[in-house]
Amino acid sequence: MSKHVAVLMGGWSAEREVSLRSGKYCAEALERLGHRVTQIDVGRDIATVLAGLKPDVALNALHGRPGEDGTLQGILEVLAIPYTHSGVMASAVAMQKDLAKTLFRAASIPVPEGIIASRFSAAKSHLLPPPYVIKPVAEGSSVGVFIVTPEHTHPPQELTRHDWEYGEQVMVEAYIAGKELTCAVMGSEALGVIEILSATQFYDYEAKYAPGGSKHVLPAEVSSFVYQEVRRLALAAHGALGCRGVSRADFRYDDRVEGVGGLFCLEVNTQPGMTETSLVPELAAHAGITFDELVRWMIEDASLNR
Repeated sequence: MSKHVAVLMGGWSAEREVSLRSGKYCAEALERLGHRVTQIDVGRDIATVLAGLKPDVALNALHGRPGEDGTLQGILEVLAIPYTHSGVMASAVAMQKDLAKTLFRAASIPVPEGIIASRFSAAKSHLLPPPYVIKPVAEGSSVGVFIVTPEHTHPPQELTRHDWEYGEQVMVEAYIAGKELTCAVMGSEALGVIEILSATQFYDYEAKYAPGGSKHVLPAEVSSFVYQEVRRLALAAHGALGCRGVSRADFRYDDRVEGVGGLFCLEVNTQPGMTETSLVPELAAHAGITFDELVRWMIEDASLNR
């Protein structure tokens, strides 16, 4: 049945450009599926725009705030517009990495050791023995992430910049050597596992995750035991946060440790990328689900009170 779908994209987060691409690809798929589509570059007037538009469904293709932190979900609930992905609570908790880790621990999902500190404390002296990672408590897509190696005599001074816009609190977390793995969840099913190979062992801590700096290995070249454990933990993390629809969990796996003891969950992305090169469409394709079928499923899954 044809629906009027509002594709919510863009916004004002650090991930705006990727969101615009996600939205474009989803909108094109929806049009191929026969839906009436309105693409909306989300601004501060989004509630007014949606109230006037009255779409049947909202496909949320925003990354970062306000689309990933529960605030947009709250607006959609108030306006009674069914929407895709996770609801208010799961979105808000997943975005706050420290709260998410508390819930992961309660669900027996292994997470790296770490502390929350002010950005100024983290810049003053090493709060953990290097190597360690500094990341904003509430940003996505590795925005504002630094990997501090033993070669760095002091922490990154960028943390003290007057134009720092990633919050006053940062998470300082033990760096887990080894493989970077990711797994998508679609409803109640975990898809495959990708290994992300970066161009260098450590990203230089002035650098962001640059496009073209990585390649994807699917299925990930790990033992079947580890592969299935990543899938199990991705589903457990999705459930622990109360996620809905599609999510993606990111892991580090220290393959020097026997068995699955080197496996750690870093975070769950409740609004994973939906571009032509994004991980979730790649994982869906590996499971025999085309991009259009994935988007169709998301629209059929959309609801309120998520």
